[in-house]
Amino acid sequence: MKKVLATSVLAVAGLSSISAPTYAEWSGNIGYASEYFYRGIYQDESSASAGIDFESNGFNIGTWVADVGDGVETDVYGGYTFGGDDWSLGLGFTGYYYSDDFDDTYEEVNFSASWSFISIGYSVGEWDGFGSPQDYDFLEIGVEYNGFSALFGSFGDEFDGDYFQLGYGTTIADVDVGVSFIHSSDFADAGLNGGDDSHIIFTLGYGFDL
Repeated sequence: MKKVLATSVLAVAGLSSISAPTYAEWSGNIGYASEYFYRGIYQDESSASAGIDFESNGFNIGTWVADVGDGVETDVYGGYTFGGDDWSLGLGFTGYYYSDDFDDTYEEVNFSASWSFISIGYSVGEWDGFGSPQDYDFLEIGVEYNGFSALFGSFGDEFDGDYFQLGYGTTIADVDVGVSFIHSSDFADAGLNGGDDSHIIFTLGYGFDL
């Protein structure tokens, strides 16, 4: 599930073997977070979300929407991922769009790589900035093992800030249940996280085939 919700390590498509047989699959997801954070930045309290995805032979496209209190976030994304039994490489595009002036548009190119339990993502994008565009990049490095995860993310270029997240997730009766601790720097000083650096987040998610 993409970003679901604040506990996922990377938004990377499932591994796909180069020699895999032809297939196509639609899937959906719904989720809830006690607080919605993305890349260490607070978005909203008590946020619900839903998404739909299509994947075929490594290619994927989808959309994801979330309640951000003063509006709705709508993400549109697509890309291609290929790999082997324990590694993958991916290239994609993501656009983040908001209603009711909650935020302005972000559009970025995404690169991803994973090996065993280690994942790396790098994104280069532009924020419309309500008429004053800014360029940014974002690097994230994550590890995940037996439900436990750790993630470090950092902004660069005209953006500034980084965060660290520890989490644990499991599945109970087909429902994904997670808890995570997140600590951000610089964002709180900029007034983005309500003046608080650290949060504990609880999440629920459910994925299904269509």
